[in-house]
Amino acid sequence: MTDPGGPADGPPLDASPAPMAVRPTGLADGEWHRLHPATPLLRGGIGLVALIGVLIANLRERILGFFVDDPGFQSEGDPIDFVVQEGLVGLALLAVLVILLLSVLGFYLSWRFHTFRVTQEVVEVRSGIVFRTNRKARLDRVQGININRPFFARLFGTAKLEITQAGQDANVQLSYLATGQADDLRREILRLASGAVEQSSAGVAGLPEEARRSVLEKRVSELLAPELDPKLAASESVVKINPGRLAGSIVLSESTLIFVVLIIAAIVLVAVTGELVAIFGIFPGIIGLGGYLVSRFTKSLRYSIASTPDGVRVGFGLLSTSNDTLPPGRIHSVSISQSILWRPAGWWQIKVNRASRSANSSQQQQRSVLLPVGDLDEAMRVLELLLPGLQRVDLLREGLVSRGGAGDGFVNSPRRAVWLRWFSRRRNGFAILPDAVVLRRGAIWRELVLVPLPRLQSVAITQGPLVRALDLAAVHLHTVAGPISGRLGAVDRQAALGFFSDVATAAIESAQSDTSHRWRSRESVS
Repeated sequence: MTDPGGPADGPPLDASPAPMAVRPTGLADGEWHRLHPATPLLRGGIGLVALIGVLIANLRERILGFFVDDPGFQSEGDPIDFVVQEGLVGLALLAVLVILLLSVLGFYLSWRFHTFRVTQEVVEVRSGIVFRTNRKARLDRVQGININRPFFARLFGTAKLEITQAGQDANVQLSYLATGQADDLRREILRLASGAVEQSSAGVAGLPEEARRSVLEKRVSELLAPELDPKLAASESVVKINPGRLAGSIVLSESTLIFVVLIIAAIVLVAVTGELVAIFGIFPGIIGLGGYLVSRFTKSLRYSIASTPDGVRVGFGLLSTSNDTLPPGRIHSVSISQSILWRPAGWWQIKVNRASRSANSSQQQQRSVLLPVGDLDEAMRVLELLLPGLQRVDLLREGLVSRGGAGDGFVNSPRRAVWLRWFSRRRNGFAILPDAVVLRRGAIWRELVLVPLPRLQSVAITQGPLVRALDLAAVHLHTVAGPISGRLGAVDRQAALGFFSDVATAAIESAQSDTSHRWRSRESVS
């Protein structure tokens, strides 16, 4: 099996630029460190400012009443009247000041007690004042590292760094770090996770020049900088999404169809009833779905996918930005799909299954989609980035667009399977490559699923009563849970038995020789 972390001798897309020198940050020395000093403001201070704003908005008449002698600005029977009449203004202001100081003190103590350290084995985070929590992320189990930069945090030059781990809500988050520290710490963590033995100290010469830059220059530079450093990835490995195509893919989506149906229903209701009140029943749904479509577009702007020395880097976002690095060997299955609405345009979408799972379902969905929309060439380029060294790419390309049938390289369902696969029988099949198993299904909604053999956990065959009567079977490829299913039904029984034996043998051999999880170790390079 071709090692994705070793020297590339194949096509340019499989090649990654030479590993960049990791600029030492001092945060991966095994000692305990604190987060950015602006963290209390970014995590809790914003809520306090919002609360003060709400109070001022609700008390605007009372505030104006102090300056304008107009009964219209006076309120009767409220607590402020009681405080003023009883002469407790000073005491009330003192109470407000004490509450404010206690809040600031709480934020400060929370920041002081929130520490982290990076050792050769784990990233460990301790937090809490009264109730202490301790979370650890083993470096050899890192599934990816995400850097998120909300717009308000970008103004302070800070970012969130999240280390994704296998398991439900098992991620470890550092909120917030200086933007440069977050980028450098990610490289250091990935270097430790990759099995690299030595750390280069090159690149430190650039620090004095950076230190001489003013704070304003740094903020402007960070706001305008691309999510992917051009020096980090070869230009031929970068795949970007055209904004026009992105907008078109959203217009030709099922969500947009629902949005259009709701608008038509509103117009029909008004025309039939003659009353505008009838529209209010579905108006909230229109607003909510419309907001979702707009948010989906803005979040996917500046989308780019590229190969870096430490895996695939996915970046997106306009004001609030995010970029995620998937190290080699962390992708458990890949799905290339196309809805019938996209077929005239020839667009495809790519999703992946990863071992990490987030408690936020929308965030999990965003991270599962690596290519929101792209043509066939772009989809194949991204596939080669995700699975370097993948063989028989021509078979995969043909499998996506062909109508199926004998002689196309796939073991397809027999004729009798038409009772279960009315339209997709000819496209319902599998193929076993030297380094992956491919499942093809769907004629109206086309899909091609690839499961790398080293990531395969088990394989199974099942038969129900109807399937048994037709001498058919269903095969299952078991990987980590995610949006991609490794099931293929209505397969010939004898073909399924051969599939079971061949895949089980190939998976064991691939797992024994796989070194992609230690992509920079001396063993994997050799």
